[in-house]
Amino acid sequence: MEVRSRTPVETPEVEDLESTETEVSPPWMTVLHNCDCHTFDQVVKQLMKAIACTEERGWELAWQVHNTGKAVVKVGPETECVRVGNILGAIGLIVTVAQS
Repeated sequence: MEVRSRTPVETPEVEDLESTETEVSPPWMTVLHNCDCHTFDQVVKQLMKAIACTEERGWELAWQVHNTGKAVVKVGPETECVRVGNILGAIGLIVTVAQS
């Protein structure tokens, strides 16, 4: 004997599925790498421009880069991470932007 449901089954709309896929995509990150061609002051100033951080946070990141070789300075959407990378790279800092 076959049992049939009298309640219609609702299916999600395609638009809902697409927006869900966008929301769960992995974020991007901008990584600043160590180089010996800039002063700490130059790096801190550029970090303040790029990520709108305080001077204190800029120094923390600069020291992390100096001591460990790199630091993630931005995590977010691709366009924002590329923007940050371009600002840092404008003075010749070494940066990478990649999906995390």
